[in-house]
Amino acid sequence: MRNLTFIIPLILIIGFNTLSFYPKKAPAIDESRILSHIVDPAKKTLALYWKDKSGKNYKNFQMLKASLKAEGKELVFAMNGGMYMKNLAPQGLYIECGVTLSKLNKTQNAYGNFYLQPNGIFYLTDEGKAVVCKTTDFIPHPNIQYATQSGPMLVIDGNIHPKFTEGSKNVHIRNGVGVLPDGNLLFAMSKEKINLYDFATYFQQKGCKNALYLDGFVSKTYLPSQNWVQWGGNFGVIIGEVR
Repeated sequence: MRNLTFIIPLILIIGFNTLSFYPKKAPAIDESRILSHIVDPAKKTLALYWKDKSGKNYKNFQMLKASLKAEGKELVFAMNGGMYMKNLAPQGLYIECGVTLSKLNKTQNAYGNFYLQPNGIFYLTDEGKAVVCKTTDFIPHPNIQYATQSGPMLVIDGNIHPKFTEGSKNVHIRNGVGVLPDGNLLFAMSKEKINLYDFATYFQQKGCKNALYLDGFVSKTYLPSQNWVQWGGNFGVIIGEVR
């Protein structure tokens, strides 16, 4: 009996330790609350836009669409792509066509969602690979074609950001991006006001190991294939899919 009483607690301890390695799953969220769009970055043309050839900010989807149309391109999908300053400049790292136009923001202690650590970076390589990672894990590389920094991270290695509170009353329209298990990108925006915990839950239940919050309150999406077209607004970076 002595051996048995020793083994049972040991099994329980091992069991609890094993469970701790698995991501904590939040209660499922009603997906009808979320507008989503999936992009295969290896097959579709996805880019980040900030200023036109004359150096003027695009500011909104309507201006971007008109500019692309003049080049014989069609805007299929667009979403505001990260937080920005009063002059519409990216708040942190911004890379466009392989050129760094705004430096990495390494500030750790400051007020606002952008600085809720860990924050993160969404980037695309010239090989069509998409990555969402913590800012502290980001490694600059010449094959990065596009990158935008924002925050906070929504999902980190399969887990919801530890500083989010279930049932929080801090609600806004929000948008973000995550990488699905097959490498495709999941872009999402809430159709109604939502807290960060529930918004992160959506990306987690879709299988994203890492997802990044792009912005809130000002969030808008252009997605005519789903009868969702929002004009107006002034943005910094815009994420766009074209054909």
